[in-house]
Amino acid sequence: MDVQEIKQRFGIIGNSPLLNRAISIASQVAPTDISVLITGESGSGKEAFSHIIHQLSPRKHGPFIAVNCGAIPEGTIDSELFGHEKGAYTGAIGERKGYFETVNGGTIFLDEIGEMPLGTQARLLRVLESGQFIRVGSSKVEKTNVRVIAATNVDVYDAVKAGKFREDLYYRLNTVPLRIPPLRDRKEDVYLLFRKFASDFTDKYRTPPMQLDDDAQRVLSNYSWPGNVRQLKNIAEQLAVLERDRTITGATLLNYIPQEGSGSNLPMRIGNQPKEDFSERDILYKVLFDMKRDMVELKKLVADMMEHGGSSPNYANHSQTISQLYRDIEIPNNQDAQFTLQQPVTVNNSSNGSNESFITTHAEEVEESLSLIEKESDLIRKALKKHKGKRKLAANELGISERTLYRKIKELNL
Repeated sequence: MDVQEIKQRFGIIGNSPLLNRAISIASQVAPTDISVLITGESGSGKEAFSHIIHQLSPRKHGPFIAVNCGAIPEGTIDSELFGHEKGAYTGAIGERKGYFETVNGGTIFLDEIGEMPLGTQARLLRVLESGQFIRVGSSKVEKTNVRVIAATNVDVYDAVKAGKFREDLYYRLNTVPLRIPPLRDRKEDVYLLFRKFASDFTDKYRTPPMQLDDDAQRVLSNYSWPGNVRQLKNIAEQLAVLERDRTITGATLLNYIPQEGSGSNLPMRIGNQPKEDFSERDILYKVLFDMKRDMVELKKLVADMMEHGGSSPNYANHSQTISQLYRDIEIPNNQDAQFTLQQPVTVNNSSNGSNESFITTHAEEVEESLSLIEKESDLIRKALKKHKGKRKLAANELGISERTLYRKIKELNL
């Protein structure tokens, strides 16, 4: 069976050379009984490849079971895998067969093998080498004929060097390594996968079909997809359910892609004019820093003018600058900082012989509040007031989505 036939049979979508190579290795190793270690990031489809290997093997009519080693508590994993006798431990009210006994003649898929305790690793090694195991609380040797396929999303060899994984078990499992490429290495497959998921979910939820514009397609391709196929499928489902406009734009898609703090996985901005992509916190910090800078500048100008008594060579510009700065600074209702103005002072400007008035004499600085919640509330109120309650325009002014603005209004009880 060639690669294309395998894709059609198991519903695998994509034409990436790395994906085709992984499918080819799986088809070649399937007819044998050797162990396979599948490596790949979380959500890349490791379990799907375990099904391919099982279904293309002589054991395809036997049982298949997938076990997540990281989800089973350390105290019970031996019992789950190898069974136990009555009274073997507190709560063992009867004997129990383990997975290696019930799957005899079939295939067992051990996912997250790197999370398996060292004691259990020793038991697993014996099964792989001799097909023998002992139930917990028993002394009787049992036999089993099971093919083991293991998978992990961590570097097992690093765990070997750290003493967290047995080296002999690593080489026994890694007879044939099979690496599943992450979605960021399969950029040509991203749009194909999205179309399939979108079609499935629109049928499932009976919503109109969706389509992506060119900008949205570029966003899909440029994002790094740390959650791989699972994350892409999740976003396709959200769009199918939540979006009323069935033509998805790049801006709309960006609202559904999480923006991580490090920025390492952020999508790239598309277009001839690159724009900075600010989070809500970035915007608040920027406003705070701008206000503080303006107030510091104002204090410097006032101090300079008081020191020179208005005779400073730069006085002609000072008066205009002070007025402009004071107009630009909008002090929120919580009074982060304020200047108490006294009467204007008339100064004789000897440079042109005229009298000019400017605001100086007294400035009282009140300690600033750095509460982001208060700043956020005040900014939202101002944006809504400026645009007369129109949320879409206010959201554009704040640099956030309309949906985020609506959520913030509810959270802050505005």
